[in-house]
Amino acid sequence: MAILIDGYNLIHAAGILGGGVGRGGLERSRLALLNLLAESVPAAELPNTTVVFDARRAPPGVPRQLTHRGLTVLFATAHASADELIEELIRADHAPRRLTVVSSDHRLQRAAQRRRARAIDSDRWYEELLRQRGAGGQVEPAAPLKPSAPEFGEVEYWLGQFDGEDIADDGIFPPGYGEDL
Repeated sequence: MAILIDGYNLIHAAGILGGGVGRGGLERSRLALLNLLAESVPAAELPNTTVVFDARRAPPGVPRQLTHRGLTVLFATAHASADELIEELIRADHAPRRLTVVSSDHRLQRAAQRRRARAIDSDRWYEELLRQRGAGGQVEPAAPLKPSAPEFGEVEYWLGQFDGEDIADDGIFPPGYGEDL
């Protein structure tokens, strides 16, 4: 059985994009998804699992194809979108009846169904993955990404960037906040 995953679609369905804002956030979200998949997809299925991402958000210098903990990862650098590459992969599959396409994109689902492949919405597949993971006694699902605590000196740095402005004036912070910093 082969699994073909619309990467950003699954990131959104799984709620992993929580860390996807700010510099490097999208890369962290991709890595979080790939690690979750590597820990959750049965080991025998990992070599037959491909995750496709749009290339316009690919990390600088990343190859079009790489392997991450047994998963094949493709960036659609030669295509207008990941959808186009996924459609091409569906058409090229030698045994489409053994293929599962994970995407909530109806265009991709229709392309899979035309080849008699299984098409499943990303959120439903993710729920199934977590259920199987829990039933198999594997580790619990990854916690949502949260901002880390500031590193030593980081608060002082940012306060310096605002050149002593009174940060409590905007009404967001309670009176006296930051006076002990």
